Amino acid sequence: MIQLAELANPAAYQHPLDISFCTKEFLLYQLESMLIIRKSEDIISENFGTGVIKCPCHLGIGQEAIAVGISTQLRKTDRVFGAHRSHAHYLALNRNSFGLFAETLGKYAGSSHGMGGSMHIIDRKNGFWGSVPIVGATVPIATGAALAAKMDGNGDIAVSYFGDGATEEGGVQESFNLAASMKLPVLFICENNLFASHLHIDLRQPTDATIRYAEAHRIKCELVDGNDVIEVSKATERAVEYIRSGFGPYYIEMVTYRWKGHVGNRDDIDVGVQRKDNLLKWKQRDPIRRLTEAMIQQHLLSSEELEILNDKIQSKLNDDWNKALDAEYPKSEALLSLVYA
Repeated sequence: MIQLAELANPAAYQHPLDISFCTKEFLLYQLESMLIIRKSEDIISENFGTGVIKCPCHLGIGQEAIAVGISTQLRKTDRVFGAHRSHAHYLALNRNSFGLFAETLGKYAGSSHGMGGSMHIIDRKNGFWGSVPIVGATVPIATGAALAAKMDGNGDIAVSYFGDGATEEGGVQESFNLAASMKLPVLFICENNLFASHLHIDLRQPTDATIRYAEAHRIKCELVDGNDVIEVSKATERAVEYIRSGFGPYYIEMVTYRWKGHVGNRDDIDVGVQRKDNLLKWKQRDPIRRLTEAMIQQHLLSSEELEILNDKIQSKLNDDWNKALDAEYPKSEALLSLVYA
């Protein structure tokens, strides 16, 4: 039976990343993207905690490497679908923190004109076709988008992000079967952070690896350390080449861990013994720290340059947040004009 083994061990995979054969420009772009996502979610977490943000917010702090590593391998014409924890999926494609902040505040300038909140964000011009808060719903939707892409014949692919808990939904298995049978151009990304809401995967499934579902449906698949942005990027490159070549769907299970609880800004260390005991250990597998340490060791980045980069990004995000606070709410007529096309 397939298991995550050391990938699920919080004390493993804490070493700096192997950045051999990576250009400085590529590494800096990945680092900047992860920092933008991390700091944006820190701002959202803080303002959710103080009550400034009213809508539910599902944070993915600690999981930034997955969205960043994948997005560097995609076209703007690809069709990406995120689930309820999708701030990173959105920001990795456009870095538009203002659009995200404004949406969480319900402002008209937000990505969904203030009508969606944290869980309903969209940016089709950059390839993000929307986030769907229904567990497992991205899988059938992306499968349908992949069928449309195949019929269009332009070589585009669909991408479905979902968590380990989503694999327990019946529609997900039906979609895997359809995608495999029709050789649809869809990339299935399971962000396995070991928890579905507050319940550990060991308490829900006979094994902690979801990749067995892909194998059962004869879908090409692999298992990756989701906190290693370089390995995520390489695995995605392999998958995208396979899919665009017409061979059908691809499944990548990315093993990671969210630092915050299921929803909101709490750590949720009081739900589940494993989370209480493991959270601090998992933070040692921080994807940002592992990349920065590797770059500093290889003399591609100095501590002073890192500090300047952090300050620059933080200043930009603070400006975007203040701009979002000052933005206008939708007019009352938007209740109808933005619902019906």
